[in-house]
Amino acid sequence: MPIEPVLAKKSLGVLIHPSCIPGGRVCGTFGRGPKEWIKKLHKHGIEYWQFLPLTPTDSTGSPYSSPSSFALNPWFLDIDDLIEKDFILISNKEELGPTNQNKNHFDFDVADDLTKKLGCLLLQGWSSQSEEKKLDFYKWAIKNFWVEDYALFVVIREEFNMLPWWKWPKEFKIKNNKFLKSWIKERSEEILIKKLIQWHLDRQWRDIKDFAKSYNVKLIGDLPFYVSRDSADVWSNKSLFSILKNGALSFQSGVPPDYFSSTGQLWGTPTYFWSKHKRTNFYWWRERFKRQFELVDLLRLDHFRGLAGYWRVNGNSKTAICGKWINSPGRTLLNKLKKDLGTNHLPIIAEDLGVITPDVEKLRKNFELPGMKILQFAFDGNENNPYLPKNIEGENWVVYTGTHDNSTSISWWQCLDENSKKRIKAQYKFSENPSWSLIEIGMETNANLFIAPIQDILSLDDSSRLNIPGTIKNNWKWKLNRTLEEIEDNIRIFSELGNNFGRTTK
Repeated sequence: MPIEPVLAKKSLGVLIHPSCIPGGRVCGTFGRGPKEWIKKLHKHGIEYWQFLPLTPTDSTGSPYSSPSSFALNPWFLDIDDLIEKDFILISNKEELGPTNQNKNHFDFDVADDLTKKLGCLLLQGWSSQSEEKKLDFYKWAIKNFWVEDYALFVVIREEFNMLPWWKWPKEFKIKNNKFLKSWIKERSEEILIKKLIQWHLDRQWRDIKDFAKSYNVKLIGDLPFYVSRDSADVWSNKSLFSILKNGALSFQSGVPPDYFSSTGQLWGTPTYFWSKHKRTNFYWWRERFKRQFELVDLLRLDHFRGLAGYWRVNGNSKTAICGKWINSPGRTLLNKLKKDLGTNHLPIIAEDLGVITPDVEKLRKNFELPGMKILQFAFDGNENNPYLPKNIEGENWVVYTGTHDNSTSISWWQCLDENSKKRIKAQYKFSENPSWSLIEIGMETNANLFIAPIQDILSLDDSSRLNIPGTIKNNWKWKLNRTLEEIEDNIRIFSELGNNFGRTTK
C-alpha cells in the first residue's frame, strides 16, 4: 500500500475546463486540444491540470447540477476521432454546422444541436461496425451499470419536453419497470444513441488520461457533494435521498445564515438518507467514487464539510434559517474508500472553504487530506484570517489565487477599496499587474501545490469569468479564443516563476 502523501512535494497546476481549451467546433472536446495542453504543461514542468466536473450540465450550463453523477458531457465528443476510427461516415465536416474557433464564448443550443447530429451519425454507422467493436461496447455497457438508467432518463426527459422527472406521467415518474419495458423497446434506437455517445466519451477521455500519465501530468477532477434533484441518480435511487416518490423534497440541502447571508443558502437538492446508505454498505457512494477515480488522479470534493455534518432544511421551506445540523458518516465512508482503493492516503482534496467547524477539520486531518486556501479571501484586514499566507500552517494545502466561482484576480483588484490596496501594498510586493503579484504570493507559501486559473495566468478581467454564483445567465460559456501557441509565453513565465520557488520538474 502506498505510504507517500498525495501531495508529497512543491508543485504547480493550472485550472482550465476542457470546454475552454481551443480545438473543437463549438467548445473544447476530448480530442487533440487536451493532448496539446498536456504537452505544454509537461514541457514547462507543470505537474497538475485541474478542471470542473466532466459531467453533463443542467440547462444553465452548470456541471455542478448534472443529470448524472456518472455520465460525461456530450459536448466534449471529439469528431475527428470518430471519423478517423470509422465510427461516423461524413464527406464534409462543414455539414455539421459552423465552427466557433474565434469567439470567446460558445452557445449551449449550438452544442446540443451538434450532439444530436453526431448521435444520428453514430447510429447510422453502428450496423457496419465490426463485431469486435460491438463486443467492446456491450462489455462496457454491462460494466457501467449506470448507463442504462442514464440513457433511459435522458430519452424520457426529451420525450416530455425536458420537464423534470416529477412532472412526468405517473408510470414514468415512479419508474414502473414493468410498464417501461415495452416503451424501451419502442425507443431502442434513441436509447442506443445515448449509450454510444457515453461509450465514445469514456473511450476518448481514457485515452487522454493515459496520455497525461505518459507525460507525468496528473489530472484533478471535481465532485459536487450533492446531486441534482432532477437527475438519473435520484430518479433511479429515490430511497437513498430525502425525496418522496412523487418527487417532493422531504428535506433539502443548504447552509445556515452567516456573515454573507441573513437567511442562509437554500440549494434545493435532496439530502442523503444516510441510514439507507449504511444498510447498502455505501454501494452508491463507493461506485460514484470508483467512477471518478477511473477518470482522474485526484479529486476535489466540493462541500467536504458535508461528510462531517450537513445543514438539513424542511423540503417546503423558503429559506435556510430553520434547519438543523445532522451528523454524517463520513469517517466510515472514507475508511471504506481507503480499502476500495488500497491506499493509506486518499487522493482527495477537501474543499473546506467558508465557516469550518472543528469536526470538519478533525475529519480532514484524520485522513491527512489536503485542504484549500484562496488568496482572494485573505486580505480583509483581519490578522487572523486563515487564508493569509502567514497563517497557512504546514504544507498539506492547495493554494489558489481564485477558483471558477471567483472574479479573475485583475477584476478582484479593481474592485478593492483604496484602503485595502494600500494595506496589501504595504505588506506585499505588488507590481503593476496584480494578477501576477497574487500568483507570486501563492507560489511563495508553504503549500505543496499552487494552482492558478488560466484567466489569471493570462491577466484577463471578468469578461472571461466562468461563473458568478447566485446568477443563472451567461455562466460557463467562456472559452479561449487564442491558440495554445499564442499563450505559451504566459505558461513559460508561470513556470519560470514557479521554478524560483522549487515548484517545477525542470
